[in-house]
Amino acid sequence: MLKYFFSCLLITNIAIAQVGPQTQLPSHPRLLMLKDEERATQKNINSDKTWTVMHQSILAECDSLENVPPVEHIKIGRRLLDKSRECLRRVFYLSYAWRMTHKEKYLKRAEKELLAVSAFSDWNPTHFLDVAEMTLSVSIGYDWLYNDLSTASKNIIKEAILKKGLEPSMDAKYNGWLKASHNWNQVCNGGMAYGAMAIYEDEPALARTIINRAIESVGLPMKEYAPDGAYPEGYGYWGYGTSYNVMLISALEKAFGTDFGLAEKKGFLQTAGFMENMTGPSHIPFNFFDAGSGEELHPAMFWFADKLQDPTLLWMERNQVKPYQAKRYLRNTLLPAIMIWSKGIALNKIAHPLSTMWVGAGRNPVALMHSSWSDTAIYIGYKGGSPSLNHAHMDVGSFVMDADSIRWAMDFGMQNYESLESKSVDLWNMKQNSQRWQVFRYNNFAHNTLTINNQLQEVTGNASIVSFSKLPSFKNAIVSLTDIYKASLSKATRGIAVVNNTYVVVRDELEGGATEAIVRWTMATPASARIIDNKTIELTKNGKKLLLVVQEPASVVMKTWPTTPAHDYDAVNTGTLLVGFETTIAAGTRSSLQVLLVPGRSVNKAKQTIKPLATWPH
Repeated sequence: MLKYFFSCLLITNIAIAQVGPQTQLPSHPRLLMLKDEERATQKNINSDKTWTVMHQSILAECDSLENVPPVEHIKIGRRLLDKSRECLRRVFYLSYAWRMTHKEKYLKRAEKELLAVSAFSDWNPTHFLDVAEMTLSVSIGYDWLYNDLSTASKNIIKEAILKKGLEPSMDAKYNGWLKASHNWNQVCNGGMAYGAMAIYEDEPALARTIINRAIESVGLPMKEYAPDGAYPEGYGYWGYGTSYNVMLISALEKAFGTDFGLAEKKGFLQTAGFMENMTGPSHIPFNFFDAGSGEELHPAMFWFADKLQDPTLLWMERNQVKPYQAKRYLRNTLLPAIMIWSKGIALNKIAHPLSTMWVGAGRNPVALMHSSWSDTAIYIGYKGGSPSLNHAHMDVGSFVMDADSIRWAMDFGMQNYESLESKSVDLWNMKQNSQRWQVFRYNNFAHNTLTINNQLQEVTGNASIVSFSKLPSFKNAIVSLTDIYKASLSKATRGIAVVNNTYVVVRDELEGGATEAIVRWTMATPASARIIDNKTIELTKNGKKLLLVVQEPASVVMKTWPTTPAHDYDAVNTGTLLVGFETTIAAGTRSSLQVLLVPGRSVNKAKQTIKPLATWPH
């Protein structure tokens, strides 16, 4: 292990040397909230009822833990992550409660949790996210309670941070995440930096190495936000990777008075706009890739809103912190950070964003369109990208749609990993014909896109946004899908537009390849469906209607397909079905598919003639 330590130390000092031997840190507490900053936090709490209720809810949650046994070393499959996260939630809440009230019951209960996990044989370094989250947890507890823990407890906890957290991170068997460009890098570097800052005075050389390493290494995933903030891994992993990235930056700012330029990396601050626009008026996110279907609270958004001095970024978040959401937000492991980052923002005075369309390029480009910011607005989330990306599905060209507060065109999102791994599914093999793509929720057959000749999308293919327009009467984005269907088509392009803020058009322009191509146009929906005629399907949900109308081509076969699992390892998809049609394109010929999605209230307004994609405004 020592050779890895000295090698990394040498490389780090040559490469960046941001934190040198003369660097001093503030005395404990030094992570996120410095000594005496409780007063500013209390002022924020007193400034708005929302923060008063949240503060009281955190304290009540801490009270409920008083007689609950500490977290135990119980793995689920190959992961200890569930226990690491619960430890983080408990310790962060309890440490916050102690600092804000100085009630000894919170100190003692936090100490009990810290000593319990410090006694674990390890924190599961073979799945290093588990170590990272546990190290973050124990480091916050150690730092925030430092002046009140017994010397014996501090020694035990400090040793655990060192031996079970930091030292394993120096071992090449476990630290492959240092070269990763996805969420693992952000989470693991964040956790290790917290551990290093927590015990800095006791292990200064190692601590400097780890902090400098984190500043350098985290630049890899931060490149993924360029050029304008779209996060490739989607909604769920933005909430994970970006949150830990912000935790790292915020801690560096507090401890060193600088973030060493991390926040200024191209696209990073703009990613707040990406997240704000990723949820529709149905309050369901655009949950492509491995994301759940529920709207979540993101503490990091409060950091962005403060950093950019733009409270409108919290337009969607404001609903997640209201008192009736307490049972949900109390499951958020990073919740106390909001009490620091919110700066007393009065959520009831937040105005909606001015822009109704957000477009991001990068490795997984998206176009996010609102007709307005009302709860009944039309919303489109539309993506390009590649199935080869981290946590990707075969969903290139897919979209979701809201209207009348209903998610009409949906994405099934993720399936629990353990439910697949426990049945020996080769889930993480991304090759073209791997078992991953046989999982129902992962392939293109179950997404709102095209399937050609009953084949999978090309894993190595990539689709970019070739043009877009924010014109209020015809918001649109056009994606080139040629590389995704190159085995069967000579050319494929899809455009989606919101027309006059009243209905949606989905237009595909295709050119056949060497042989005839059977094209399947699919949309997943939670609504009931009725085929009205050979061009129309009527969807019904919650007393509202949406018409799916095929304008082109002249000959199609309207269809619905069940979402019944194909394998015993597939998740159930109750209350959903697939709707769409099939058509045939002769070899070497051109064909256009044009579909209108018209809310019931706008049936008589869908009159505009839609022209070829080449004429769409951009």
